[in-house]
Amino acid sequence: MSFPSSPVIAQAAAAQPAGGGMSMIIMMVVLFGLMYFMMIRPQMKRQKEHKSMIDALAKGDEVVTSGGVLGRVTKLGESFVGVEISNGVEVQVQRSSVVQVVPKGTFK
Repeated sequence: MSFPSSPVIAQAAAAQPAGGGMSMIIMMVVLFGLMYFMMIRPQMKRQKEHKSMIDALAKGDEVVTSGGVLGRVTKLGESFVGVEISNGVEVQVQRSSVVQVVPKGTFK
């Protein structure tokens, strides 16, 4: 069984757009640039701000942990922080779990 092939179909399949490779490279660079400025850079900025907040913790600061616990910092260690959540109740949390320092007077 033989199928007749049209010369038009054979020519259309072989033809490639001129400059297709260069436009693809440019498109990939543009997409990577957009991804960097829309996703990667803001995340790095947030990480830097969080690290500076963690490094600036001091005794008496009122903080919120990632679990939503509100308390006052009583002890500072290299990797752990003592947080008083009620009179006489103190918990140890990792420094990285502190997500926010709230204004003084929030925790009573």
